[in-house]
Amino acid sequence: MSSATSTPAVTAEPEPPDTGAGDERHRLSVLGGLAALSLDAMASVAYGPESIVLVLAAAGSYGLGFTLPVTVAIVVLLAVLVASYRQVIAAFPDGGGSYAVAKAHLGRRTALTAAASLVIDYVLNVAVSVTAGVAALTSALPGLYDDRVWLCLGVLALVTAVNLRGIAESARWFMAPTAVFVLAVLAIVVVGLFRDAPASTEAAASHASVLAENASAVGALLLLKAFAAGCSALTGVEAVANAVPSFRTPRVKRAQYTEVALGALLGVMLIGLAVLIGRFHLQPVDGVTVLAQLADASLGHGTGFYVVQFATVVLLGLAANTSFGGLPVLMDLLARDNHLPHVFALRADRQVYRYGVLFLAAVSAVLLVGSGGDVNSLVPLFSIGVFVGFTVCQVGMVRHWYRNRPAGWRWKAALNGFGALLTGLAAIVVTGTKFTEGAWGIVVALPLLVLLFEAIHRSYGRIGERLELGRVPGPVTRRRSLVVVPVTAITRLTRDGLSAALSLGDEVFAVTVVHDPADAEALRRDWELWQPGVPLLEIPDGHRQLGRPIAAFVNKLGEERAYDRLTVLIPEVEPAHWWQRALQNRRGAVIDRALRRHTDAVVCRLRMRM
Repeated sequence: MSSATSTPAVTAEPEPPDTGAGDERHRLSVLGGLAALSLDAMASVAYGPESIVLVLAAAGSYGLGFTLPVTVAIVVLLAVLVASYRQVIAAFPDGGGSYAVAKAHLGRRTALTAAASLVIDYVLNVAVSVTAGVAALTSALPGLYDDRVWLCLGVLALVTAVNLRGIAESARWFMAPTAVFVLAVLAIVVVGLFRDAPASTEAAASHASVLAENASAVGALLLLKAFAAGCSALTGVEAVANAVPSFRTPRVKRAQYTEVALGALLGVMLIGLAVLIGRFHLQPVDGVTVLAQLADASLGHGTGFYVVQFATVVLLGLAANTSFGGLPVLMDLLARDNHLPHVFALRADRQVYRYGVLFLAAVSAVLLVGSGGDVNSLVPLFSIGVFVGFTVCQVGMVRHWYRNRPAGWRWKAALNGFGALLTGLAAIVVTGTKFTEGAWGIVVALPLLVLLFEAIHRSYGRIGERLELGRVPGPVTRRRSLVVVPVTAITRLTRDGLSAALSLGDEVFAVTVVHDPADAEALRRDWELWQPGVPLLEIPDGHRQLGRPIAAFVNKLGEERAYDRLTVLIPEVEPAHWWQRALQNRRGAVIDRALRRHTDAVVCRLRMRM
C-alpha cells in the first residue's frame, strides 16, 4: 500500500449542502430506493436459481436434491451481507460502499481495487441486464432476433434518458414494473405451496432435458460451483450502500430500511423458489427458464404464466437502472479523491451526476455492440467484480470493529469475517471455473483500472504542486502585459474587443492576416479614419491560412519584446439560437486551436451575445 505524501493535490470543488426542499423532491424514499436500486438484485431471481439447478443437474436427480441446501447457504450469506451493508451505511453516509470502507481501513490501493471491481460490475450489470431482457423478448418473438443489437441499444437509450432526468424520476418510472415482478414471484411461491402436483407442464413439454443420467455422486467441488453460480443472485446488494447520498433525509435510516427490505424480499423469493423446485421435482430443459417452469407449475399455462414472463422481460431490461443509481455516486467519490477527472463530481439539476450517467451508457453501448447482443458472452464475466468488492468490504468492516470496539464488536467482527470468508471463496471459485470462458478479462482489467486511477491521481498531484495548492503564495505584483486582438473588419464586435483589451493590458495591438492586398488596403484606410487609438499590424500570408500566421506572429512578439504576459483576445459572436451556430465561420475556434497548440499565450474568447 502506498503511503500518503505531503505533495498538495488538486481537490474537486465541494458541493453546497443540500438544504432546500427542492433538492429533497429529487431524492429517494424507501420505496423509491427499492425501485431505483434493487432492480439488479430482484432481476437476479430470474437467473440465480437456474444457475444452481444447471450446475447440480450434472449429478442427475440426486444432485437436484441439494438445490434447497445450496440456496439456504446463499440466503445465509445474503443475511450476512445485508447486516454488514446496514452497518456500512451508518458508518459511511457519504456512500461509496466497499470503496469508502477500504479507503478508511485498508489503504488507498485496496480501496482502488474495490472501486475498480465495482466499476466493472456496474458496467457489466448494464450489459447483462439489457441483453438478458432482450433475449427473453426475442425468445417470445423470434422475428426480432436479427435486430437484437438495435433493441439492446434502444433499451439502453431509454434507461439513460430516464436517469438523466434524476434518480427520483427513474424510481417513479420503474416502481410499477418492480412491484409487478415481486408480486408475481410471490404469487408463484404462495400458490405453489398449496399444490400437491404441478398445475401444468406445458411450458417444458417437447423440450429436451439437460439432466445427467445415471449420476448420483455429489462432491464438494460441485456444491461449491453451485454455490458460486447461485451467488449471482446477490449482485446488487451493495447498490444501496453506494448511493446513500441519493436518499431523502434522514438518509441513513431510509437507506438502512431499503437495504433490509431488499434482503428480506430477495431471501423470501429465493427460498420459496428453491422449495418449489424440490416440491415439483423440476428438471432443467433447453429453451425454457426455471422461473417459467415454476410459473407454469404454480399458476397454470394461462394469464398468470404470461404476466410472469412479461414482468420478467421488463424487469431484466430495466435492471440496468441499479448501475445508473450507484456508479455515478461512486465516480463522484473517486473524482473528489483525485482518482477520476473532476468533471465526474459535477451535479446537474435534479441531483444528476450527468457525466457519470453518460460514461456508463457509452461504455455499456460498446460492450453491447462488441458482444453482438449475446448475453451468454457476457455472463461469464458477471459477478466476479462484485464478489471482490464484497470481500474487501467485509475485511474492512472487521478492521473497523477492531479499531472502534463498540459494544458487541467481537460478534460483529466475527459475522463480517465469516462473510469475507464466504465471498472470498465464491470469488475464487467463480474466477477459477469461468477463467477460460472470459473471466481472464476481469483479472486483466482490474489491475489496469487501478493503474489508471493512480495515474490520474499522480497527474492531479503534479498539477497541485505546480499551482502551489496548500501553500501561501508570494505577494501580488503588477506585471507588464501585451494584448493582441485579431480583426478582419471594423464592426461593433471589433470595438468591444479593443475596449476589453485596453482594460486588460498595458499595450494593445490589433492584427489582421493579409490574403488580398486590396482588402488590406481598404481595412487600413478605414482604420485611419476610425482612429481607435490602437495600432493595426498586418501579417502577410500567401497560403490562405489564419491560425498559424497569428501563432507565429505571437511567438515572434514574445521573443522581441520583454512582456511578462502575452494575451490574445478573440472577439466573436454568440448566436441567439443553437441552429444559428451553423451560420458562423468558426474563425475564433481556428485561431484558438492554433494558439493553444503552438504558443504559450493566454487565449481569451470574448463573446458578444446577439
